[in-house]
Amino acid sequence: MLDRSLKLFAQHRFPLVSLMRLSASRLSVERGGRIVFSELSFIVEAGQSLIVTGRNGAGKSTLLRALAGLLPLAHGELALTPAAEDSIAEKMHFIGHADALKGALTVAENLSFYAALLESGHGGVAPLPALEAFGLGPIAHLPAAYLSAGQRRRAALARLLVARRPIWLLDEPLTALDAASQGFVAQIMREHAADGGIIIAATHTALDLPASELRMGAAA
Repeated sequence: MLDRSLKLFAQHRFPLVSLMRLSASRLSVERGGRIVFSELSFIVEAGQSLIVTGRNGAGKSTLLRALAGLLPLAHGELALTPAAEDSIAEKMHFIGHADALKGALTVAENLSFYAALLESGHGGVAPLPALEAFGLGPIAHLPAAYLSAGQRRRAALARLLVARRPIWLLDEPLTALDAASQGFVAQIMREHAADGGIIIAATHTALDLPASELRMGAAA
């Protein structure tokens, strides 16, 4: 599957913004009156990857959700260079712990929904080829409720292909994946960075990806 998948992916690659920079300055997030993390700063340039590590409860998932605009910042500033008319969130893909699939819809219908929702102006792969790239073509007609955990994860990650966005926020991207699928995901992450994309991934699992590390503090 891997060789064929990579050929399908390669057909739709193109350079992104080569001078892009995502800057986080003194970020703080509070939830339920508790400070999850504070004074957190980093810069990720085009073509770079940042791996967020730390024990459970350190705030890794909270950080990604805040970067995606799903949680408010208590303090700090997030900036993207060059500035654009659309929001920073519209430049991002966020793949969280939840695969966010509607069980009653087919796999293809789920991905078609996201292709329309996430359309970015940067193009992308059509839903069926994207599913084929992840080895899900033969089951594209099945309701998502029938999928295994690994199949659901691959279907969620296929969103990365149907709408090209320069910044990927990935929370435990390799969860439930077999070795071949892990290899494919690692490869498309490397290719995304090579095209000028930015990746911020929270993980307990080693990724086969050149990256710097941001270690979050201990759980409160």
